[in-house]
Amino acid sequence: MADKNEWGSNLSFILAMIGSAVGLGNIWRYPYVLYSNGGGAFYIPYIVAILLMGIPFLILEYGVGYNFKSSFPKAIRKIHSNWEFLGWLLPVAVFMIMIYYSAILGWDGIYMILSFTKGWGANPDTFFATTLLQSSDSISGLLHFVPIIAVAMLVGWVIIWLISHKDLEEGLGRVSKILVPALFVIMVIIVAVSLTLPGASIGLAELFNPDWSLLTHFEIWMAAFGQIIFSLSLGMSIAFTYASYTRDNADLITNTISIALANSLFENFAALGVFSILGYMSMQSGTAVSELVTQGTGLVFVAYPTVFNVLGQWAYVLGPLFFLTVYLAGLTSILSTIEPLSFSIQNKFGYSRSKAMTILIIFGAAVSMIYATAYGGSVLGYVDTFINQIALLFGVILECIVFAWVFKAEKLIGFLNARSKTIKLGKWWLAIVKYVLPIFISIIWIGGLIDVLKTQTFDQSIFMVIVAVILLVATIVFTILPAKNPDWEDVEERV
Repeated sequence: MADKNEWGSNLSFILAMIGSAVGLGNIWRYPYVLYSNGGGAFYIPYIVAILLMGIPFLILEYGVGYNFKSSFPKAIRKIHSNWEFLGWLLPVAVFMIMIYYSAILGWDGIYMILSFTKGWGANPDTFFATTLLQSSDSISGLLHFVPIIAVAMLVGWVIIWLISHKDLEEGLGRVSKILVPALFVIMVIIVAVSLTLPGASIGLAELFNPDWSLLTHFEIWMAAFGQIIFSLSLGMSIAFTYASYTRDNADLITNTISIALANSLFENFAALGVFSILGYMSMQSGTAVSELVTQGTGLVFVAYPTVFNVLGQWAYVLGPLFFLTVYLAGLTSILSTIEPLSFSIQNKFGYSRSKAMTILIIFGAAVSMIYATAYGGSVLGYVDTFINQIALLFGVILECIVFAWVFKAEKLIGFLNARSKTIKLGKWWLAIVKYVLPIFISIIWIGGLIDVLKTQTFDQSIFMVIVAVILLVATIVFTILPAKNPDWEDVEERV
């Protein structure tokens, strides 16, 4: 029987990591990024980003996590006691992502039910913003509660608790073995049907039409590296935590390649389905594909229902399948975002897994109710921008420096190579993790920061300051609270 925080098999680890990587961003973000950054030409920087950053960084995170077999802050404290705050900053930031992801999961749960009857009506745009979310541009909308959103979110929190509070293999491990394969099977069905739609070729031609001139533009390269950071959840302490649960004979290099490949296949497969349907929609409406392309909630909750409205009987098959796919993708991602903070609390304060998970889920569910208000959609956008473009990327830069320089990444090469059945690490890998990654991620962070500062509104500024203060206060509190677990200072290294 596996320990409470140990994978029962290598398959559990791989599928859980694929589930973490394959999420909402693959379905609603990647197709738009691919299309708007040169179509087929984007694959050149995309592949470079996977080889130069995705795989090397994941190997670094897995290696250090496997080495310490402990929570993120405990390992950071062992590397250098002055850096413990970083060990809490990233897990807390990732938990904040989980809280607002629960709102999107709730919205999708509602649409999954509506899709059986096309319950969004003839105007999906108006239905989503006005009827369902009851959106308000005024901050006074925080006082207007939307019960159906709250109920849908709470259902999601209950599902998360039912899975997460159990022992690792019994809960997350077992569920990953069901959800992740199901996710891929359903996406295959959706794409297979989408490719048969009249006009599908119009959308695919738009998607893959390469604009080679963009390869000389700095932005397309930054878009590729940014996509890989978010798509593979790099530097979010999730990969570190999952690797710390692995058994001693794990081949982490081969696992990394498998996970990166599966994630890439899924998001590119999703792009085929998205643009096949957009091509059909273009042919039916006479509107150019370029005018239909959108990302985020607009694609999932407006563009797709609009397509389903004119799809005939196929809509009653594709609709529920699509929203089920989005729900499963959201669920597998959300399940990974609670692990780092939960394991950290277990390590420092001696809580059981069940107790830590239950407390965090109750707290998260309560806080998430801000997103069940008429102003919730706006707040979600503000928090998402701050966490993803500012806080997390800054933490990733620091993590890369601590792991590669302070810990000394070269210590990992021998024991990782000894277990690898595929590639072997060498000086090329050290050069990437010590020099290339910190520089590239810093450039992406600076670019994102400038973009946020140029475009933010007064309300957005206020909420960003509030979120920043909450993040910093929570980080400081967890750092300075005295440990209750007598094993907190004991860390056994494997290299």
